[in-house]
Amino acid sequence: MKCPFCGHAEDRVVDSRVGRDGEFIRRRRECLKCHRRYTSYEYIEDVLPHVVKRDGRREPFDRQKLRSSILKACEKRSVGVQAVDDVVADIEARLHDRAEKEISSLELGDLVMEHLQRLDQVAYVRFASVYRQFKDINQFMDEVKGLLKEGEKTKSPPPAASASPAPRPKPLVKAK
Repeated sequence: MKCPFCGHAEDRVVDSRVGRDGEFIRRRRECLKCHRRYTSYEYIEDVLPHVVKRDGRREPFDRQKLRSSILKACEKRSVGVQAVDDVVADIEARLHDRAEKEISSLELGDLVMEHLQRLDQVAYVRFASVYRQFKDINQFMDEVKGLLKEGEKTKSPPPAASASPAPRPKPLVKAK
């Protein structure tokens, strides 16, 4: 690291401490040329991809924007805030794992819909109506029908009726 006093590029670390719940590392350094001490801080670079909008604009990923859109879809539904936060955290973790520096808004929307379909089907349809920009009621109905068909595929067949158990014999009673 370059010394802020003399510009020399060699130093030694005198002390290292973890700060604020592991958010950064504070290092005390000593320049090997002028022997003055200075402090440096190391932070983890939070690199999330940029979102490429439909019109080609690029925006940095915004966790709050994602969260508010999911909360809006789940409004007046029995979906807890913690469940929404879990969805947002999972999507954000997937974005961290990606090697690409950009994600299309369409792909991000697909990730949200994948989660909402499992979480709450009404919220899924609400989100889909905005995300897919339905032009008329027919497109909306097609989405609902697709959701119903998928629900039928995942339903397990009803359990077979079991035969009633054999009647139990009456206990013997001794006569007096």
